Amino acid sequence: MTLRNILLGATMLCAATTPAFAFAQDVPADDTAAADAAAPATDDTDYGNEIIVTASKRAQTLQDTPVAVSVTSAAQLEESQIRDLIDLQSSVPSLRVSQLQSSANTNFIIRGFGNGANNAGIEPSVGVFIDGVYRSRSAAQIGDLPNVERIEVLRGPQSTLFGKNASAGVISIVTQKPQFEFGGSAEVTYGNYNAITVKGDVTGPISDTIAFSLGGSYNRRDGYAQDLKLDTDVNDRNRWGVRGQLLFEPTDALSIRLIGDYDKIDENCCIAGNVIAGPTVAITNALAGGPSVDANNPFSYNVYNNFLSSNEIENYGGSAQIDYDLGSLALTSITAYRQVRALTNQDSDFTGADLIGENSQDLGIDTFTQEFRVTSDFDGPINFLLGGYYFNEKIDQKNDIRFGTQFRPYADQLIRASSANALNVNSLEAILGAANGTNYAGSFFRAGDGLDEAYKLKDEAFSIFGTVDFEITDRLTFTAGANYTKDKKRFSTNVISSDVFSGIDLRSSGGRVLSQQALATGVGQALGLPAGTLATAAQIQAFAGAQPAIFGAINAQATAFGNANANLTTAQAAADNNPLTVGNPFLALTPFQFLPPFLNLPNSVESNRTNDGDLAYSLRLAYELTDTVNVYATYATGFKASSVNLSRDSRPLASDLPGIVSAGLATPNLTSGSRFAAPEESTVYEFGLKGQWSVAAVNLAVFKQSIKGFQSNIFTGTGFALANAGKQSTFGVEFDGSVRPVDGLNLTLAATYLDAKYDSFVNSAFGDISGTTPAGIPELSFSAGGTYTYEFAGGTKAIAHVDYAYESPVQIVEGLTGLPMSVAQNLKREVNSLNASFTVKLTNGIEAGVWGRNLTNATYLTTIFPAVAQSGSVSGYPNQPRTYGGTVRYKF
Repeated sequence: MTLRNILLGATMLCAATTPAFAFAQDVPADDTAAADAAAPATDDTDYGNEIIVTASKRAQTLQDTPVAVSVTSAAQLEESQIRDLIDLQSSVPSLRVSQLQSSANTNFIIRGFGNGANNAGIEPSVGVFIDGVYRSRSAAQIGDLPNVERIEVLRGPQSTLFGKNASAGVISIVTQKPQFEFGGSAEVTYGNYNAITVKGDVTGPISDTIAFSLGGSYNRRDGYAQDLKLDTDVNDRNRWGVRGQLLFEPTDALSIRLIGDYDKIDENCCIAGNVIAGPTVAITNALAGGPSVDANNPFSYNVYNNFLSSNEIENYGGSAQIDYDLGSLALTSITAYRQVRALTNQDSDFTGADLIGENSQDLGIDTFTQEFRVTSDFDGPINFLLGGYYFNEKIDQKNDIRFGTQFRPYADQLIRASSANALNVNSLEAILGAANGTNYAGSFFRAGDGLDEAYKLKDEAFSIFGTVDFEITDRLTFTAGANYTKDKKRFSTNVISSDVFSGIDLRSSGGRVLSQQALATGVGQALGLPAGTLATAAQIQAFAGAQPAIFGAINAQATAFGNANANLTTAQAAADNNPLTVGNPFLALTPFQFLPPFLNLPNSVESNRTNDGDLAYSLRLAYELTDTVNVYATYATGFKASSVNLSRDSRPLASDLPGIVSAGLATPNLTSGSRFAAPEESTVYEFGLKGQWSVAAVNLAVFKQSIKGFQSNIFTGTGFALANAGKQSTFGVEFDGSVRPVDGLNLTLAATYLDAKYDSFVNSAFGDISGTTPAGIPELSFSAGGTYTYEFAGGTKAIAHVDYAYESPVQIVEGLTGLPMSVAQNLKREVNSLNASFTVKLTNGIEAGVWGRNLTNATYLTTIFPAVAQSGSVSGYPNQPRTYGGTVRYKF
């Protein structure tokens, strides 16, 4: 399907996005006081570009907002049963959301750009805000929220209207303020997998100047997958939360909004199915005494584990927003403090064999933010916004990964296969022990050994930002904005490895083994022993005493032989075709040194600090062609500071290795990698058109967006490789709108075309992949929907809704460690998701409805990765199967 056909078809349909979609380019705001005054709360009558948003930090209709934003209203959230941000992507084609190995890891991607999950040291490229407060990590972003008013998704770099830079985009969630009129709602939902959701909120006056609201939710569901070894369902849902607000309005000019919230997640997540069953599956099957995986069948939702994965996540905090109206100037202050506490553990080998006995994390994140801004409302042609932002965050993270009870026999089979049965764990311990003068008996791959990890990070940043609007004419406005950001990070590591085998230098140890064998052979020959017979230790000692000169010559030759072969693999030695070159057979075992010793920070060579500064800016012209058609053109830059690699793959830069060696700091098997990734710098050129008529709304954006230094974080099979891509760019077209052909019927379509590529990525985990398409970014995605509302005599309404989301086939990952590139290229994802609902709304406030998501039970893999310590096998996270249920709601 060509881009021309996409645009032609979309134009003919005269539609795109949902009843609350539009385009925007700057960061969301929380000017809710003005928004409330400008329009009533969102309901099922919202249509097209008439909805009020605050994306430009002023209450405006979508039609009058020259920024690239998609808005999902409260009505659509109810009709589509969108219960968290993972569901939201079915309505916003430019947005992709995936939940990874735990409930605390959710990744957001806008226009093909996004990162941040799986590593607490990486700030996401897509920022998430709730009522103007930045949520810095994904664990703080997916809780159920009561009384959501709208969700604004801003695309492209965001900086000049908000202090916290986001290089790829922003998701802003706005909840309803307390009301001075008593009201509320209660909702009960029951669905398949024994799903039960209870939500409620109440609001009203305490006095003439004080109002309150209190809301809560309880959300549980049995698991939709089955663990056949533990005989229980998995991937369940169990979360609840409460949220309270107070609104003080002592005068018409002053408003103070206080928010406090607490939510808790305690559930089993997340299953990984077997995508490719490699050669190690035969070993794990034997150890498990039966099937260890459902081989090559990730969509059976049948798994085998030794223990249930756990996710205990607490997210809580409070904020205070003060708005003061001086007439021509408005002052706003938002102060917030938040904490996240996450305890997770996972059977991360994803097999029925007890290979990984523990892979746990204890994560604590404390965040303080402060924003001040002043906004003008002059009668003249010039208006401005000026603000300051402060961010302070502390991260304390502890990880433990330990071998299970069957990892030793598993490793024994790996070693036998790698050495053609010449070696096993016991013989390896004896041979290397003799070479190194150490008793290794029983110490290799011992149950309970592994890594004890501890990381600390402190991030302090501030920014000054602002915009100026100049009305050149009544219809033409020029806007210029800037943001100066200063970001400082300080971090430390304390990682201890108890994996004995991973701490052995197989090059030098193998060289010593070869030297000893050559010595025993030479002495045996000198003693006239039968051909091929090695001299014993006693014979060697006696010969050395009796023939010291001859022994010295033999020993020198043996040492030279061992040194010459220490760094050669057996394959290299065979290619050399030299009878004196045999190679070091122990080098073939280096892939089984899974958890080598760690060089901690700070140390005398490496810095444990980053210090970044940047000036981002934007320029925009907005022109009102007619009373119903607006156009705009924007150039903007964005910035994201350095990210820190808080994982077991945190390794020194290659340039630091010589200094580390000379300082005597090198640990055995130390390799290079990255301690942190340098900043991201983004740029976007964008042209947009908006149209609003009595029966239709149309929006079009054409853009070229790029990020220099995109922070890539790729799973390698035992950890994550953090690296900067030289440059990633995307040319895209976003088209959305809606049409009402007859009374009561609203048809919508949102389509996104993306042509993405790595302009330069030389040092990826899979080599030079410059010129290739980044994985996981579909060329075409769209969401089409229809809502029909029929009003009976007396006011009762019946509302039928259906929507369909599609993503064209796309390669899921760039590559897979230990597998040919062609394997990764052949693993594709194609998304087809059909959702529907039918609701009856009575005039007394009671609503009853039925709904279904993914009604066709379409399957796809959200992501794939090399199976942990199982070369040749691939695991993947399958999407959620069909869900359906019924909802009863009462609004008063």
